[in-house]
Amino acid sequence: MAILLELKIDLAEKSYPIIIEKGLINNIQYKIKELYKGKKIFILTDDNVNIYYGSKLVDNLKAEGYDVKLMVLEAGEHSKSFATLPQIYDEMLDFKLTRSDIVITLGGGVIGDIGGFAASTYLRGIKFIQVPTSLLAQVDSSVGGKVAVDLARGKNLVGSFYHPVAVFIDPEVLNTLSDEFFVDGMAEVIKYGCIKDKKFFDFLNSLDSKEKLMDNIEEIIYTCCNIKKLTVERDEKDKGERMLLNFGHTLGHAIEQYYNYSKYTHGVAVAIGMYEITKISEEKGFTKKGSSEQIKEILIKNNLPYEMDVKMEDVIHGIELDKKNLGNDLNLILLKEIGNAEIVKSNKGYFEN
Repeated sequence: MAILLELKIDLAEKSYPIIIEKGLINNIQYKIKELYKGKKIFILTDDNVNIYYGSKLVDNLKAEGYDVKLMVLEAGEHSKSFATLPQIYDEMLDFKLTRSDIVITLGGGVIGDIGGFAASTYLRGIKFIQVPTSLLAQVDSSVGGKVAVDLARGKNLVGSFYHPVAVFIDPEVLNTLSDEFFVDGMAEVIKYGCIKDKKFFDFLNSLDSKEKLMDNIEEIIYTCCNIKKLTVERDEKDKGERMLLNFGHTLGHAIEQYYNYSKYTHGVAVAIGMYEITKISEEKGFTKKGSSEQIKEILIKNNLPYEMDVKMEDVIHGIELDKKNLGNDLNLILLKEIGNAEIVKSNKGYFEN
């Protein structure tokens, strides 16, 4: 019997459920029917996910009487560009999608981000449901209402705060992920332990194989989503506490951008960012000694890199374009120790020796 775990994000203007259940992808049409009484459903996915779940979801929804359109993008960060948006809008218009219809984003972070952004802007806003299929999307990007596209000059520089009507998470879909994409998501999982929960960090550290992680995957996803839920409820628009969720991301995004989003996946870049920033803050006396070593050990255990293979001065330009860089100030997310993070106002000089 599958365990059903449910969280509810409770915001002043909108509340919505996050449902976590193994096997959910096979009967998701019934959950959608509870939420949506309209006729048309537009599904956005990528060519990796489509192989496993695209036609199955289309068939299941059609069996419930829905008129369904499936659009498949090429997998990868390059699809999350401003240039892709007109193609999505054209498909929506050809399908005669109206404001009373709904969009489903079926995929990882790229699909959730660009699909959510398209939904937030098409006809000034159309409802959407997140069905995340990567670990990274399940524990992080699908929850909290941040949707965006990348520009050539930086990641997520055009976007909205736009929440889905529901997030449906099936941990079993992770069995179709390559090891590369599984460890990509583990970087974000480890991040939650680093910033908010030492006990969770230690629990993750005790799991020494992918099999053990998968044996505990519902609890892991639930813990991450709950930390994010509570943080978003206190700071929906990212003006304070929510910035803590960007631990490792300032350097991570800059590294991704330096390689034009082609060398490192997001999680891998964040892993490097978490270690490198903690090593610097430890050297400067802000972070408890030994913290960077603890991060290094857990990253190695999860087959994640920890060191940059590019000079710091080469990625500083990307840091200048970071969204947490307000004027000349840069809001850095630093650990006091594992499980306790703080926002520290600084500037790019923090990274210069």
